[in-house]
Amino acid sequence: MVLEFKRGRDYLSRRMSPHSSSHDHAALAADAAAPAGDAPDVRLRERQRWMGVLARASAVEIAALAPPLPAHRRLRGPEVGLAMLRGRAGGDGVAFNLGEATMARCSVEMEGRIGHAHRLGRDLVAAELAAALDAALLDPARRDALLAEVIEPLAARQAEAAARDARRAAATEVRFFTLAAMR
Repeated sequence: MVLEFKRGRDYLSRRMSPHSSSHDHAALAADAAAPAGDAPDVRLRERQRWMGVLARASAVEIAALAPPLPAHRRLRGPEVGLAMLRGRAGGDGVAFNLGEATMARCSVEMEGRIGHAHRLGRDLVAAELAAALDAALLDPARRDALLAEVIEPLAARQAEAAARDARRAAATEVRFFTLAAMR
């Protein structure tokens, strides 16, 4: 998926471009580096999980569970833009542009750690809270407590809501083979 944030005539791409500042490149490289002792792929999967949970949570849910965090400095945003959604015919065919969706994004720096958030919708407060929590979760001293206090309860609520939605959808399922056998 290509994420382009459009503001007027300015296009800010998620991909690094030749027009990005050296600070952006250095920040992304430093942020991607895994701390000593952490396997990069394990840390990456763990971070993808908590970023996904935060992206699906509302600002009210995050604020209700998040403990007080140290002050942070905004590096980018929070800002609203558009993301191009891509689809594939049949799930594996040729890619095509399905349409655009509004997204909010934010990047913050907290105690030398850079946190990022991208989420569907226009909730700037939730984007900033998610970015601040991402930065705090990158600190090994805070990670376990924040995972237990914030991420796990949010993930449990989201799993419960997904299961509830699946049950509601299953109740409307039509079994065509059963209908054919009833003749």
